Amino acid sequence: MPQAYAILRFSKKLAAKQIHKVLKSAVANAEQRAQRENTALDVDRLRVKYAVVNEGPTLKRFTPAAMGRATPIKKRTSHVEIHVEGEAESREPKAKSAKAAGAKAEAIAPPVRGGAKRRKPTKAKKATKSKTKKESR
Repeated sequence: MPQAYAILRFSKKLAAKQIHKVLKSAVANAEQRAQRENTALDVDRLRVKYAVVNEGPTLKRFTPAAMGRATPIKKRTSHVEIHVEGEAESREPKAKSAKAAGAKAEAIAPPVRGGAKRRKPTKAKKATKSKTKKESR
């Protein structure tokens, strides 16, 4: 776990701060679960089992534009989910890993996207679309 904290602490990405908070929450949840079940847990031996960032709800807002119009603004959010488990528990069969010290936490964060944005079709593509519409009439 210390290595994961160090990677997130010194990352230049904006979302690293929120992911760091979710990771701390997942570790705290694992500690509480171990304490409730009266089992020993070494926080330094925990490993990230599963980590994913999914799309959350989109807030739709409008801003004024020229000539009395309004343009939409989409404020996107995301769900961060991290599951942690102890190192000794990961060697057990899959049937028992459902009882592992897992934790789920969510946080609203700016979307993390790796690909390029979608572009509008070029004029050439628009022209071919309009020709096909005329031919179908």
